[in-house]
Parts: sequence; C-alpha cells; structure tokens
Amino acid sequence: MDDLEVLRRFGLPPRNEALPTIRRLLAEQIEIYRRGDDGDTELMRALCVMLFAHGDLDDVLLLWQAKRCGFDPASALDIQFLCGAGWEETLAFLQNHGNASAAEARLELLARAEDFEGFTPAEHLRFYREHYYAEVFAPLDDHH
Repeated sequence: MDDLEVLRRFGLPPRNEALPTIRRLLAEQIEIYRRGDDGDTELMRALCVMLFAHGDLDDVLLLWQAKRCGFDPASALDIQFLCGAGWEETLAFLQNHGNASAAEARLELLARAEDFEGFTPAEHLRFYREHYYAEVFAPLDDHH
C-alpha cells in the first residue's frame, strides 16, 4: 500500500474505524527504519497527516517515534504533525505524560517554537489536503 492508496482508502481526515489500521501501518514503517532498512517516507507522511488530522493526543508519541526513527523520516515528517490537537494542548499533554520520550518531544517543540508562529491545525491540514487533492481526491470527484 502506498501513500496515495491509503489516502484514497481511509480519507483525510480518516474515518474513526480506520485509525487502528493507520497506527499499525505507521508502527510497521517505524520498525522497518529502526532495523536499518529502507522504508517509505511518502507512506509515512500520509499516515502521519491522517493521524494529525484526527488530532488525538494519544497519537503524539507514535508520531514522535516516526519522526525520530531514521534520517529520512526526521527530515520528511513535519514537527507540526505532533500538534493535531493544538500547540498548547500538545505541550501540556507531553509535560503531564512523564516519560523520557515525551520530555524529549516537548523540548524539541519548544526549541522549534518559531515553526509554530501562526500555526493552526486547520491551516496545516488545509495545506496537505491541497497537496494531495490533485492526485487523490480530484480523480474521485470526477466520478461523481
């Protein structure tokens, strides 16, 4: 399954029933990179966009693992993906979580605060909906 196929299959934002599959597919890609194999950063980005669009704080640490699992994902995946529920909400969640990974993610977000000037989850999602529209959603629109 590639990035465009998962977007066509699950939507943006994804349907709630698709979330366990999206999380599983992202965890599989993380494991591929952790083994030192070549994963699919385009697929990872699409999966992250879908979890970002859903905005569940429980996905923040999975998204952080994705960003940190290898060189390519570190540069290909937006730090903003962690903040689908909002900047302040994500910082509070990470502060209250209490594990080392959460603390590391929080420090990175604070260090990159300038990347969040004017940030809203809705605007960031709009960018990706426009990015994927021609390849994923416009062909579907043509059939309706």
